[in-house]
Amino acid sequence: MTATPSTEMRTEMSTETTDGLRKAVLPESEIPTHWYNLLPDLPEPLPPHLHPGTKEPVGPDDLAPLFPMGLIAQEVSPERFIEIPEPVRDIYKLWRPSPLYRARGLEQALGTPARIYYKYEGVSPVGSHKPNTAVAQAYYNHVDGVSKITTETGAGQWGSALSMACALFGMTCEVWQVAASYESKPYRRMMIETYGSTIHSSPSELTESGRQMRKDFPDTTGSLGMAVSEAVEAAATDPDARYALGSVLNHVMLHQTVIGEEVLKQLAMFGETQADVVYGCAGGGSNLAGLSFPLLRENLAGRTSTRLVAVEPAACPSMTQGRYEYDHGDVAGLTPLMKMYTLGRDFVPDPIHAGGLRYHAMSPMVSHVVHLGLMEAMAVDQDEAFAAGVLFARTEGLIPAPESTHAVAGALREARACAESGESKSIVLGLSGTGVLDLPAYQDYLSEKGTDA
Repeated sequence: MTATPSTEMRTEMSTETTDGLRKAVLPESEIPTHWYNLLPDLPEPLPPHLHPGTKEPVGPDDLAPLFPMGLIAQEVSPERFIEIPEPVRDIYKLWRPSPLYRARGLEQALGTPARIYYKYEGVSPVGSHKPNTAVAQAYYNHVDGVSKITTETGAGQWGSALSMACALFGMTCEVWQVAASYESKPYRRMMIETYGSTIHSSPSELTESGRQMRKDFPDTTGSLGMAVSEAVEAAATDPDARYALGSVLNHVMLHQTVIGEEVLKQLAMFGETQADVVYGCAGGGSNLAGLSFPLLRENLAGRTSTRLVAVEPAACPSMTQGRYEYDHGDVAGLTPLMKMYTLGRDFVPDPIHAGGLRYHAMSPMVSHVVHLGLMEAMAVDQDEAFAAGVLFARTEGLIPAPESTHAVAGALREARACAESGESKSIVLGLSGTGVLDLPAYQDYLSEKGTDA
């Protein structure tokens, strides 16, 4: 497999004029055939996941009650490239390859010499990057004869993506949604039910862990860690069910790399030899990893020198203020211990924070990359993020998902610095989804700041 555009493709692309090109659209034949696994290219091995009881590295038998064998193998695979099954690639055709846009309107508004590009994952049926792994996870469960998958969701992007994927493979899905989002973001809930799945507000009375959390924290607005506990318990106690996680785990990072593989080819279509700097929003780490890991591969091989920046919310700053240590991915301590940047499994974000990205920890792979100094991390507050989203909408036409506005905010800082210095850089940001189902969050921001904000 060729990981980057072939010499012939680069030559052909270089002869085309890029003046005025607004978006780079690859043909269906250019959908990646393989996912890229960063693990074998890391300069230091990733610390292993540990069994919560024995504290020994987890093995396949430990994970079998929760995941199908295909995903368990991918979690620790030493292979650099893993072939994407044909049924998964066929469904990918519904929205992949996704476009890479040149943000010319935004550049003009900023008066910057920088060239700003955004990879738009909102073209998927559910409006986010999440189906890249939801379809893969549903497929491997389907192959193993699983009829039901349980999961958690925050704002609802992951829950809706997995519900869609389960529907396409004839399975059912049961979703636990963080209580604050269950009440404030009803449209994702409606989407999940439209796909035939069931959804509960978390913590609930339906699981032992949910009942205990309601007892211990009677006024809680919920957290992703709480919802994970409920979904894991539901799968572990049902022999016909398995569990799926929309971020954090290695196999989820793997599935999202189709994003970055496409970006490498699309930058060449714009005449770029590399991205100078990349900004991705970071909650659990999946869309950030998907965008950045293939570009990091090029850095590690000495072919590029791209700066990679993870942008997280100041309201949930796992990388910029958390500790790099072993922690559970859930509140009840049912999941394996993973070494990652964490605020502690009991962390509950402010319920009025409407910008998403509210998980207490960061993906072990992303955490390891940041710890090794191969990627930077920064935090932006909610007002700066929404201001960036509003400016983006008014100059580019697309309303970004609140999560994505953090990446936009990081890119705006860079582009404004270029305007002051006169330096011309190529800036790539990940626009991980659309914000059209999150308009109440924008309305809250505009009402507070005035509609001219």
